[in-house]
Amino acid sequence: MQAKPEDVGVSSERLARVNAWGRRWVDDGKLPCIVTMLARHGKIVHFDTYGMADVKRETRVAPDTIFRFYSMTKPLTSTAIMMLYEEGRFQLDDPITRFLPCFRNMRVAVGGMRGKLETVPAVRDITFRDLLTHTSGLTYGFMEATPVDGQYRDRGVDFQTSDKSLAEVVELAADIPLIAQPGAEWNYSIATDVLGHLVAVISGKPFADFLRERVTGPLGMVDTSFHVPADKLPRFAANYTSTPDGRLMLIDDPQKSIFGTKRQVASGGGGLTSTAGDYMRFCQMMLNKGELNGVRLLGRKTVELMMTNHLRGDMAAMGQPRFSESSYEGIGFGLGFSVTLDPARAQILGSAGECAWGGAASTAFWIDPVEDLAVIMLTQLMPSSTYPIRRELRVLTYQALTA
Repeated sequence: MQAKPEDVGVSSERLARVNAWGRRWVDDGKLPCIVTMLARHGKIVHFDTYGMADVKRETRVAPDTIFRFYSMTKPLTSTAIMMLYEEGRFQLDDPITRFLPCFRNMRVAVGGMRGKLETVPAVRDITFRDLLTHTSGLTYGFMEATPVDGQYRDRGVDFQTSDKSLAEVVELAADIPLIAQPGAEWNYSIATDVLGHLVAVISGKPFADFLRERVTGPLGMVDTSFHVPADKLPRFAANYTSTPDGRLMLIDDPQKSIFGTKRQVASGGGGLTSTAGDYMRFCQMMLNKGELNGVRLLGRKTVELMMTNHLRGDMAAMGQPRFSESSYEGIGFGLGFSVTLDPARAQILGSAGECAWGGAASTAFWIDPVEDLAVIMLTQLMPSSTYPIRRELRVLTYQALTA
């Protein structure tokens, strides 16, 4: 449902700065397109699209353009596993070895080279909470920061490109040492892909089917899927990177993309494609404490637990002072997304309790329960750290609030 900005305490005049800002980024050739969407008190008060979804084919971005959401998949996967938590299937501090014995007797790398690591035994098993908060000791192969992620690359632990099954890729990862003791550090990782596999194991249903039948389907997210069917490919955006001189370079043609093919692996950590309108339905469900239009996915107390910081302090204190283009002073982590603890320490406009995350192609969302606000920004540019557009949009959004 749409409303005039002033009806929900937002200035139309100040909100126009968001449009002008987005157009500058596109007109300067830095971004191919930009979509911004803002909802307050359950009403859409801003939805702007500008630029080209596909520069080569001169396809303009539209309200129903489909984007690669990459890590914005993670909150949906976290919702799925928490639905099973609500059914009494496990406790957050349960070891995942209850369901995935391949993670028994894990070892932790403490030195050595890529081919031969020095390891010590893990002091305890990985728990569900560790996976949900990225404190499991797992990592990503693309990090290129430790000899462990080198082994991920060598052994094909990549949920985006693998032609193996979800179970097979998880088992490959379980055979590689951790980079930290479980619970000791915050390290971005394949943890949410493991959660997707746990959804399948616990529910007895393929992860993609569970997510469609229990999450995206009931929410009416009709364009959200792990692949883009042929009849929707004309709406699928191209993906780009920035050359050293700041020009856009195509890296994934939508008509030839791997996302146009159904694959064995449904990546709970980064496999979904979606639209702004679809994802706003998920954001609104979370703002409504688990319910949307009479459909309840989660209980109120579960959503409140997910939106609570589960770290010992902020992410900087857990070994992650920066991530993407943002400082993580004053930012904690809940069960599936970041949680703002202190806007002053984070040095950004916002509210304590605000939850957020983004995707590798420079997409972002945040939900602010204090202001009853949800914001989505979409483009397709990798890596997400190329420009500080997420932080800039935060300022432009909050400066427009008047009540």
